[in-house]
Amino acid sequence: MDKITVITLSEKKKKKEPIVMITAYDYPSAQMVDEAGVDIILVGDSLGMVVLGYENTLPVTMEDMLRHTAAVARGAKRAMVVADMPFMSYQLSPEQALENAGRFIKEAKAHAVKLEGGEEVIEAINKITSAGIPVMGHIGLTPQSIHRIGGYRVQGREEEQALKLAKDAKLLEEAGCFSIVLEAVPVDLAKKITESLNIPTIGIGAGPFCDGQVLVYHDILGIYQEFKPKFVKRYANLRKEIIDAVSNYVKEVKDGKFPDEEHSYR
Repeated sequence: MDKITVITLSEKKKKKEPIVMITAYDYPSAQMVDEAGVDIILVGDSLGMVVLGYENTLPVTMEDMLRHTAAVARGAKRAMVVADMPFMSYQLSPEQALENAGRFIKEAKAHAVKLEGGEEVIEAINKITSAGIPVMGHIGLTPQSIHRIGGYRVQGREEEQALKLAKDAKLLEEAGCFSIVLEAVPVDLAKKITESLNIPTIGIGAGPFCDGQVLVYHDILGIYQEFKPKFVKRYANLRKEIIDAVSNYVKEVKDGKFPDEEHSYR
């Protein structure tokens, strides 16, 4: 099948074909979600929580993201690979943002990067896109700003906040973003923003009217269970299956049943 590109995603919006994005953080998970038919694999800084065990995304480093993005890029054949730029990798200056974005493209073989924020990151986005690097925007609930916004809360319920999100979306489009993630945004506002843009929106907790949807790999498979937002639908409970499988292995070793003749060399 043809490789997914920014042109593919633009055409999908025009044709009203839903875009499917999922996170992945390593080679085997990238292979599996790619084979399953997703359009975009986001190497999210959510790996800080679901892979590295941090309380939030803030401790994630460039080195963390580069390593995991490179692993995902090696596993993805068809899907576009988008790398999250971690906290403080683009906030200091547009020059810093461009340098780090370039590392994701050159070293980790990502196809695009994602930045959180609206008007405040426009200069950084302009700098990155002017170098030919595709940028995905991200507004609404922005996890890197949890201390400022007061935690993991729906954004855009108040009129002033809703107007700012709508304005930020237009600014991101004008700055050259090829798509925008809308996270934890009321359904009606997400619909309004989606209809106002020529670029695709990808929702996570933003209702059914976005041009696409994204969820976290470990959430939909039931692997990460410390926290389950309202918008998460679990399609499997692999945590239980994994624990059961390893428990059986533990029991068989302790009972002397493994390894047996079938699993031994002569």
